[in-house]
Amino acid sequence: MSSKTSVKSTALEERVSLSQHGVSAWIMQIFTRYGLLVICVLLALIFSLTTPSFASMLTLQAILASKSKIALLALAATIPMIVGKIDLNVGFGIVLWHILAITLQVEYGFSWQMAMVIVLGLSAVYGLLNGILVALADIDSFVATLGSGTVLYAVALWHSGGRQIVGDLPDAFVALHHTELFGIPVVAFYVILAAVVLWLVTEHTPIGRCMYAVGGNPAAATLNGISVNRYTIGAFIASSLLTGFTGVIIAAEQGVGQASVGMDYLLPALVGAFLGSTTIRPGRVNVWGTIVGIAILAIGIAGIQQFGGAFWVEPLFNGATLLFSITLAGYAQRRRMLNKKAVQRPVPAQPATNATH
Repeated sequence: MSSKTSVKSTALEERVSLSQHGVSAWIMQIFTRYGLLVICVLLALIFSLTTPSFASMLTLQAILASKSKIALLALAATIPMIVGKIDLNVGFGIVLWHILAITLQVEYGFSWQMAMVIVLGLSAVYGLLNGILVALADIDSFVATLGSGTVLYAVALWHSGGRQIVGDLPDAFVALHHTELFGIPVVAFYVILAAVVLWLVTEHTPIGRCMYAVGGNPAAATLNGISVNRYTIGAFIASSLLTGFTGVIIAAEQGVGQASVGMDYLLPALVGAFLGSTTIRPGRVNVWGTIVGIAILAIGIAGIQQFGGAFWVEPLFNGATLLFSITLAGYAQRRRMLNKKAVQRPVPAQPATNATH
């Protein structure tokens, strides 16, 4: 059983009381919790005022259609981060999954429903293998998923022959991405559904509490009877399943399978998850924080592009934001540890006084 964690995920959150800790500490907690959410709103207002075309339904639809897949992958990355691990296959995985979703229909004659089931089944098995590598073989999650992801990418190249996979796809399959509900792309509703389910599981069930305990301190979790290996493996399976579903959605969007698709999703997905650990629940990986992180990326990049930003602005913005988010996460974690030590500091014993009669 491994006690190593790639990402620190605190299980419990220290509450700051206005009466006990003072106004400054309380304001600092509010700022660290909701500061990025406020920045997200301010960015939207600034771009709306400076670029009239930004504040339009067309821009909203474009952002939701293009960034919803990244949001799904960021949620997939969030799941293993809760147990203190990193899964790079949110980028590597969709390379094979979206190709397979198309070739199963075009070259092997499967229905789109069966193709989707096969992709999800294979992605779950792949997540199981990654979980075994990390939990039982005791390989660092970054190294394990980098190695397995590279192998998966090679399989995608072999399976596709290095060429594009093109063919007629059923309208119902294409509609998985191109449908709109009330003027909103349907992929946005996939994100909302995935986020709500993950939020309910991680924040309101014993499973979620155990996951945070594993991420916070695996040794202490084991002493409390929590199966660290089971929750670690389960996190990788859930992450891979959501990645497999996203691969299917990308196949429905593009209609073409090619090995060059996928890696562009890896960095922004990880940025969103890391950035999410600095807001809503600072120092703790959380679902709604991830959504806020992706929203900042989406609004920031869309606004810069409407200002006429060059083609290299998006990777620059993603990379800089990743460094910023990791710095903020480390700062928040240190603050939490200092606050925890301050709360646990023993109070000096008062000298006993003799009662006078």
